[in-house]
Amino acid sequence: MAPLTPRVVVAVDVKKKPWEQKLPLHNRWHPDIPPVADVTEGEVFRVEMVDWTGGRVGDDTSAEDIKSLDLTITHYLSGPLRVVDTKGVPAKPGDLLMVEICNLGPLRGDEWGYTATFDRENGGGFLTDHFPCATKAIWYFEGIYAYSPQIPGVRFPGLAHPGIVGTAPSMELLCIWNEREKELAENGIGLLKLCEVLHQRPLANLPTAENCLLGMIKEGTPEWKKIADEAARTIPGRENGGNCDIKNLSRGSKVYLPVFVEGANLSTGDMHFSQGDGEVSFCGAIEMSGFLELKCEIIRGGMREYLTPMGPTTLHVNPIFEIGPVEPRFSEWLVFEGISVDEAGRQHFLDATVAYKRAVLNAIDYLSKFGYSKEQAYLLLSCCPCEGRISGIVDSPNAVATLAIPISIFDQDIRPRSGKVPAGPRVLKKLPDVLRCTYDGNLPTTQNPCRSK
Repeated sequence: MAPLTPRVVVAVDVKKKPWEQKLPLHNRWHPDIPPVADVTEGEVFRVEMVDWTGGRVGDDTSAEDIKSLDLTITHYLSGPLRVVDTKGVPAKPGDLLMVEICNLGPLRGDEWGYTATFDRENGGGFLTDHFPCATKAIWYFEGIYAYSPQIPGVRFPGLAHPGIVGTAPSMELLCIWNEREKELAENGIGLLKLCEVLHQRPLANLPTAENCLLGMIKEGTPEWKKIADEAARTIPGRENGGNCDIKNLSRGSKVYLPVFVEGANLSTGDMHFSQGDGEVSFCGAIEMSGFLELKCEIIRGGMREYLTPMGPTTLHVNPIFEIGPVEPRFSEWLVFEGISVDEAGRQHFLDATVAYKRAVLNAIDYLSKFGYSKEQAYLLLSCCPCEGRISGIVDSPNAVATLAIPISIFDQDIRPRSGKVPAGPRVLKKLPDVLRCTYDGNLPTTQNPCRSK
């Protein structure tokens, strides 16, 4: 007998707000957010989700919605889901939860997405010291392909994936998160030597009750207030998985998540049509609403058997990811190298962040020779299927990072060759640019000293 159509466990209506959904969504991690449904291991079930902003970014001709976006909303997730075995026994702390992605994609009738950079005073991005303005590009989907009116001359197949898949933390793990991130936020600049420009962004996003959505827990109740003040933000990836933004977690992939609470309380969201390694513009994938069709398996005692704690407690573990067999095929790549020497010529010791920043800046500057604005190139490298690598991390003093761009996504040959760099045939500066706002802050913009000579 043919298998049944996947059961819809969480359905969403993109015309409704996150808190208006039939099964309310949530945007925090906490062990006491109650599950909205049960799923049984072995069954294939469907979870639908809104885009990470809950519909606050529009398919329009303005980037004002990006500039003014309140980031305390981040991210609206579907779930939690209580996972039980075929006998009805829930997953237990110490188990490993295998989540297989059987199918996924955009929601019917909502086949579009966006890529953006936040204003430097409101979230910024990896290169916020170079690109302080809020910008946005809209993408439309043609089957597996995406194209943007704001970045003409580019079309590529997407590798759709969820940015967030995670289990709920235990109360002990939640306290570990909050304590270490509070310490970093309060003392990180004095304790750690980081690439200076990263200090112009928040070092950590601590718990806040502002815009907190806790599923079926009613706002304003004593229970809501207690959880809202404790619940962790969903912005970084952590021991529970969470916002890992691994672009290759598409059809056929498997995620092995540690279980910290009874039932595992699985949540997912932040759907992407495509993303480049690093998601460098921060709001940097092609963000969309979408669906996942999943299947779970409970591996009893799997945390002890397969995950090695790296820290002071047995909770300091990380998930394992198994990449699926379905990916776009590219045979030709242009690869840009970066080393751990910053734009001022300062040497950093094996700093992979500085090296990757240099690789991305090198790629942006190169693409600008072919008719693209640097803002277009920045957004494109954040969302197209480019490959980032740490190529060297031992040869002091320089870390080496690389960024590889598939050549075939462009409508022109972007390889170096004899003669003048072409400006076309179809990609010309007179064509549309990304949607952008003004930057009204007063932080200095990083300059390349060679440009002034």
